[in-house]
Amino acid sequence: MNYLQVEGITKSYGDLVLYSNISLSVEKEQHVAIIANNGAGKTSLLRIIAGADTPDSGSVVVRNDLRLGYLEQEPWLNPELTVIEEVFESSDTTIQTIKEYELACQSGNAEQLAEATNAMDHAKAWNYEAKIKQILSQLNINNFEQKVGQLSGGQKKRLALAKTLIDEPDILILDEPTNHLDLNMIEWLEGFLNSSKSTLIMVTHDRYFLDRVCDIIYEIDDKQIFKYRGNYSYFLAKREERIYNQNSEIEKARQLYKKELDWIRRMPQARGTKAKYRIDAFEDIKATAFKNVSNESMQIDIKSSRLGTKIIDIFSIYKSYGQKVLLDDFTYQFRRGEKIGIVGSNGIGKTTLLNIITGNEPFDKGRIEVGTTIKMGYYKQENAAFDPNKRVIEVIQEIAEDIAVGEGTRLSPTQFLNYFLFPHSMHYAYVSKLSGGERKRLYLMTVLMRNPNFLILDEPTNDLDIVTLNVLEDYLSKYDGCVLIVSHDRFFMDKVVDHLFVFEGNGKIKDFPGNYTQYREWKTLQVKSETAAAKPEQPQQKGKERNDDKRRMTFKERKEFEQLEADIAQLETEKSEIEAALSGGESDAKRITELSSRFDEVSKLLDQKTDRWIELSEIES
Repeated sequence: MNYLQVEGITKSYGDLVLYSNISLSVEKEQHVAIIANNGAGKTSLLRIIAGADTPDSGSVVVRNDLRLGYLEQEPWLNPELTVIEEVFESSDTTIQTIKEYELACQSGNAEQLAEATNAMDHAKAWNYEAKIKQILSQLNINNFEQKVGQLSGGQKKRLALAKTLIDEPDILILDEPTNHLDLNMIEWLEGFLNSSKSTLIMVTHDRYFLDRVCDIIYEIDDKQIFKYRGNYSYFLAKREERIYNQNSEIEKARQLYKKELDWIRRMPQARGTKAKYRIDAFEDIKATAFKNVSNESMQIDIKSSRLGTKIIDIFSIYKSYGQKVLLDDFTYQFRRGEKIGIVGSNGIGKTTLLNIITGNEPFDKGRIEVGTTIKMGYYKQENAAFDPNKRVIEVIQEIAEDIAVGEGTRLSPTQFLNYFLFPHSMHYAYVSKLSGGERKRLYLMTVLMRNPNFLILDEPTNDLDIVTLNVLEDYLSKYDGCVLIVSHDRFFMDKVVDHLFVFEGNGKIKDFPGNYTQYREWKTLQVKSETAAAKPEQPQQKGKERNDDKRRMTFKERKEFEQLEADIAQLETEKSEIEAALSGGESDAKRITELSSRFDEVSKLLDQKTDRWIELSEIES
């Protein structure tokens, strides 16, 4: 069933044409990803589909009565509202019912509460309220009374994502939903979207996420759009095939163009009908022949400064904020050429460690010794604050007029910009005109062109397009200096790092000898072993004693008691099934992770519901 149709869209900004006469369709429950280089118009297309922008020509048709939910890259939220008030700012009738119930609970008005309780029963909203709290909790949003204006940029993005998911729109439009999520949150979001019945249209640079969530990919390239029925792995293969076929057609057209051009030049002035037809066809051949033959790609081969024997030695570093311990007796001696990934929950101290190493933040105790040859390059999460009124080439010229790349090769600022896929037409564009991804690429240039030999990257993958990420990965794999990376992009981490600093909480850091996927497999096996070793006792149901002094169950408690009995039976069955699956030789790592996570959830729910059942069973009915 067709849910959404984009027909003949053209969009430009001044002389810059993003796409011309493109069309796409989205069917019910499809998960669609849009891929393109930075600046090609991915976000603009999402904004047009969501109704936040208008095309120069063309139309977007959405089936009647369908609700759209749109997560922007930089969402706006009301700074005066609390977190929970912002969540309840929705037109959804169920959410409004829950809002009225929450207000009634606060009012203390018995009549108002009774009316709100009936409305909750009628709307079957009790489970929905629990779902709201669960989504917020999974995205690490726990202080519901905090003002939105007090949240960090990452917290606001996560709140906006939670709000979009809670609304349960028919069509979910998500622009870079994994930005500002830690790895556990991303894996949870994967599962949530895969189990959701919403139709999904998404822009993301996270290739594992894209591979596991999406089944249709649209690629914007050379102002056109191409459709691929499959996930990211399928897209890669078919894209190469498309480019090869396209280049073959262009080469054939160029050979034919030479012959036709020779004929045109020799053709006498008096031309017949056949000649006129051939001349018209010649214009089509010419248009094909002068297309770019190969897909343009960025090559990074920046020279790094000489690295001495001593790198950076860290001895027993401590760091805390009040009662919160971020680093507890952390010691490490960096070695030449190693590439380390840093993983852990948001707010656990990853960026703090980077700031301490770079001297941007003090520590409480310990010692750091930096080698005399160390030249750091620090790509910060918040990025450089470029003057929006400066031109792109001026940003580069202010750092250097002569840039060393590779062995004995030097580039001018103009050549260097071309090297990073900034065409000459963009060199004198103002920074304010760049897309978010283009600003990231420019910032990356300013870090690398200083030739660091100790490179620190804090969330470098946010907003970079997939082409740039692939080239950056290749560069880092050949880089002979040290690399320290904080990233939530699992694909990027797997390709680049050789071991991990895992922040486990309370200042403890584990040095794991492998990449992220290997760590997750190890962690899953650990959980499985612990689960198998534990022998949870079945809760003993206490017998009820007759006591005329005991109060009787209310009607609502009786209904709850009956529901608990059904829930406990269902959870015990599910728990047994999971235990059987885990001990039955399941080999798929993703499936083991899902089962282990669900086992923990079921165990906690079973304990909670059993405790409540025991409590109610002691009340005389």
